[in-house]
Amino acid sequence: MITPLLYVWGDDELVAERLVDRFSTAIAGELGTPLERWDLRGDLATASTGAAQLHERLATATLFGGGTLAVVTNPGALVRRNDARDRVIEAISMIAAGNALAFVEAAKSGAKGPGSKRLVDAVKAAGGAVRQAMAPRPTALGAWIETEARDRGLSLGPGAARALADRLGSRVTQGDVERRYLSRIASGELDKLGLRHALDKGPVTADDVGALVAEATPGSVWALTDAVGERRVDAALTALDRLIDITPEPVLLAVLHRRVVELLELGDRLAAGTALPAAAREMGIASEYRAKTLAGQARLWSTAELVSALEGLVDLDAMVKGAPGSEVDTAQRRLAFTMWVGDHAARHGSGERRAGPG
Repeated sequence: MITPLLYVWGDDELVAERLVDRFSTAIAGELGTPLERWDLRGDLATASTGAAQLHERLATATLFGGGTLAVVTNPGALVRRNDARDRVIEAISMIAAGNALAFVEAAKSGAKGPGSKRLVDAVKAAGGAVRQAMAPRPTALGAWIETEARDRGLSLGPGAARALADRLGSRVTQGDVERRYLSRIASGELDKLGLRHALDKGPVTADDVGALVAEATPGSVWALTDAVGERRVDAALTALDRLIDITPEPVLLAVLHRRVVELLELGDRLAAGTALPAAAREMGIASEYRAKTLAGQARLWSTAELVSALEGLVDLDAMVKGAPGSEVDTAQRRLAFTMWVGDHAARHGSGERRAGPG
């Protein structure tokens, strides 16, 4: 007997969908009839109504035909308030014969476990399964592509999987990169490559990947701020180019401003003789690795250079907000961000550097 209850959590939308599909197929195979899928997205504003609908759907036994597979996405919103949470947990214990329930939680990349422990505990207590659906890490994307291609019967030549992984951003390893749709994108590209080779039956080559797959390297705010802090202009401009069309300009301003201020404050503390651990504590920096990273970056700047960078960000802020006298269009603002990186991240060899940690 398969318990008609599943909790899927993770940051990979395709893997989560496949887990639900396999669950549905398994339940239908055991019952001898397919289930009718009913989708519910958790919403805090309508949590009580959603919980009541879920309870009604699951507690009602089927008389004719297949039962209901209720698929609840964003389940955390349904269980934040006590009344709705109690109703959902009660529904779990009252699933009528022929019905099934799957929760799908979209977790953040790098999450250590599902977000709603109370709900997961209720699923486990009822005998349900909890499955992880995390996107392949950058270093494992090539292996994932090889496995996916093999499952489809698609032959990949030497280096083709690695080439495809690189085109999709496997070399970008920062933790803030959105990878929710990475495997779906890779799957779609394999579909395209498979159609290309459907007639000649030959293996897909790395050259085929280069010719047919557009580069889709994801952007990373961390990559941008680190490149600016380390004064690597080319890397900073590349990161900016990947971010500027998908990240709100006020967000870019905020993260750049924060990094410049951190470098200015930490550099001043270290130059005044404060030990790095003490300086980090005073600034609320808990990570030793992050403190050392910022200290290394601070040594590359003078106070005058950081002050100038801050003044440049003030001018950018006025443009973004459309302050009187600073009204410019989108293309001009994009150029202004690019010029800020070129003017301030570049090392011009002037200005006295502050002392690093001793």
